[in-house]
Order: sequence, then structure tokens, then C-alpha cells
Amino acid sequence: MSISNHLKELEEESIYIMREVAAQFERPALLFSGGKDSITLVHLARKAFYPAKFPFPLVHIDTGHNFPETIEFRDHLVEKIGAQLIVRYVQDSINQKKATEETGKYASRNSLQTVTLLDTIEEFKFDACIGGARRDEEKARAKERIFSVRDEFGSWEPKRQRPELWGHLNGMINYGENVRCFPISNWTELDVWNYIKQEKLDLPSIYFTHPREVLVRDGQLFPYSEFLNMDGEEVFTQDVRFRTVGDMTCTAAVSSTAGTLDDIIEEIKSSRISERGARMDDKRSEAAMEKRKLAGYF
Repeated sequence: MSISNHLKELEEESIYIMREVAAQFERPALLFSGGKDSITLVHLARKAFYPAKFPFPLVHIDTGHNFPETIEFRDHLVEKIGAQLIVRYVQDSINQKKATEETGKYASRNSLQTVTLLDTIEEFKFDACIGGARRDEEKARAKERIFSVRDEFGSWEPKRQRPELWGHLNGMINYGENVRCFPISNWTELDVWNYIKQEKLDLPSIYFTHPREVLVRDGQLFPYSEFLNMDGEEVFTQDVRFRTVGDMTCTAAVSSTAGTLDDIIEEIKSSRISERGARMDDKRSEAAMEKRKLAGYF
């Protein structure tokens, strides 16, 4: 099967899932980070419902420690497609004492997003949240159904997941429950990049090689920022890019010369490290992602 045929099948499945979300739920939303996966979701949703207006509000949970490039791109994209943007801030959750700021060398606000997200779901009564998680990202993600049921506390329980035989998606939920929906669950990182190339999608500049102030921490290149708790590390400038976008305090860069989509695709083909290998929050324990999902994480 050629790449184009393979991508066509993935696209058709994702569009089917998008339309099922719109049909089965009353108040769906699309979780938007400004990263490549959520940008792909926006494009797929536009295709699924064209020529109608973009059907879902975009929800961004802002840690306050985001890459400026992704925030700028987010605002540009929202204006371009005429979507509703809902932004809620982790800092507000901290101010309200619903979340506690981490301290120490590895302090990050990434896990604190869960508190803000659950409050946002309650505020707007969302019954479905579309996300860009993929099964190839991480072992806990591989357990996830396309329609992933969460209880009234936002918690994910593997035993409560429903079979999805022959592509049948069951959106029946009880009062207070909600569903996380993953239209690109069956895609790989390479699929996403090939699709971005095929569809000529715009991306934040941080995905391409650029000079940046970085430091070495635990063998990884971390972007220097005012949010990073320094521990005597030396700051220097190096050509890097990012494979994944998250909180600046837990997202490492990779040394790279990839300045084009073709370069990135070739780089990924030869890489022996997954894209989540650059996310330090996944390395806090063997089951870090699963623990966050049990607490209501994306």
C-alpha cells in the first residue's frame, strides 16, 4: 500500500470518528495545545464538516509556561478558521489553592493541567473532549479506546473501557461522566508528519531546527527559560528542534539539522527514541502516564 493510500484510510477513519463525536454528544470540545497532533485534528475536523462552520470550540489549558511560538501560532490559527477559543489558566487553579506549585529542580506545571481541565469540563458541561493522543506514543496510551469513558471525577479505569468491534463507537454515558475521544489513535508519529507534508499544514517554528539557548539535564537538552529551576547548569546556544510540545519545564529538545518536512521525516525514520522520550514528566516513574490518566489527565 502506498503512503497516500495509507494516509487516505487513516484520514477517512478519523473523519468518521469526528462525525460520530458530533452525532453522539451534545457538548463536545477539541483540546488544543498548539502542537502538531492538535493542529492535525483541527484540519481533520474542518474536512469532516466542510463547508459548515468549524463545529467544536478549541480548549487550551494554559500552564503559563508555554512556548511563545505555540501561543502565537494558536492565536493565528483561531483567527484564520474562525473558531471559538476557550483558554483556562493553571495559574488560576494555583491562586484558588486547587493546585499546588511544584518546587525543586524538576518542578513543572504539566501535571497541574489536570485540575484546570476538570474544572473547565465542569464549567462548560462538556460531555466529550477530542484529543490528539496516539497509541504509539506510550504504553498507557496503547490501552486507550477511541471513545475513552471517564467517570464523574475524570478518572480513567481500564476495566470500564468498552469494546469497539468493527469500528462501532459507543458514546452512551451516565450523568456526570464524559468521554475523551481520540480520532488519530491509530496513527503513528511518522503518519502525522507524512500527512502534514501531504496536506501542506502550517506549524509552529519550534518543530524545525533553530538556534536556542539550552542546557544539559539528565543527558537531555532543555530550553533555557525563566521558568526552569536552575541547578548550576551551563547555558549555551545550539541548533535544536522539538518533536513534541508541552510545558517548557519538562519538554526537551533534540539536536537537529532538520529544516524541512522531508528532513524531519528522514530524521524520525532513523530515530531509535520515541517522541515522548523528550518528555521528562513521563520518566518520573514507570507508570507516570497511567497515574496521570487515573487522575483525569488528557
